[in-house]
Amino acid sequence: MRSYGQNKMEYFFDSYSIIEIMRKNSSYLKYTDSVIITNVLHLAEVYYHLLMNYNEKTADYWMSKLKLSFIEITPEIAVEASKFKFKNKKVKLSYAECIGCITAQKHRLRFLTGDKQFKHMKGVEFVR
Repeated sequence: MRSYGQNKMEYFFDSYSIIEIMRKNSSYLKYTDSVIITNVLHLAEVYYHLLMNYNEKTADYWMSKLKLSFIEITPEIAVEASKFKFKNKKVKLSYAECIGCITAQKHRLRFLTGDKQFKHMKGVEFVR
């Protein structure tokens, strides 16, 4: 198993951040050469976004172009994410966001997102 967050600053990329990199958002420029550490749930959200807004050919192109590295969603992460979602129920977070945030914490990564609900949370790099 690969060890994350040990040397240089590494990030867990949520679907928002991956989409902004594809859009060439200048605020995400410093992350474009990074390996995109994420999970299959966020990959599914990104792929769906590409299908909805473009087509399958474009979605497949981006899947082959992005430098992706995946972290497994374990039962421990799923349970902790549910607790996190419950604790923050007034904020109305999605399961994907909660799973991403907890995955980042468990692997000592910064959670990279532009989702405003995370703007002031610990361990988050909020970028718009």
